[in-house]
Amino acid sequence: MQVPVKLLPGAIADLFAQVSMCGKITLADRYGLMAALLEDSLTEEERNSIDRLLHAICRGRMQIVNELSKIS
Repeated sequence: MQVPVKLLPGAIADLFAQVSMCGKITLADRYGLMAALLEDSLTEEERNSIDRLLHAICRGRMQIVNELSKIS
């Protein structure tokens, strides 16, 4: 049985702000992005935010870390 993926409203905006401030994308962030892309009901603004994050990673402005989350 497959469990439906449902994002919280504003989750992408919060993720974008949090990742932009610290410059690191954690494992939890990556799973959040994957869930958002699989949901297939993103707004254009949310898709643009994800594109900006991916572009920043490709340019080396964001660091991918293997930590579960940023919360200590």
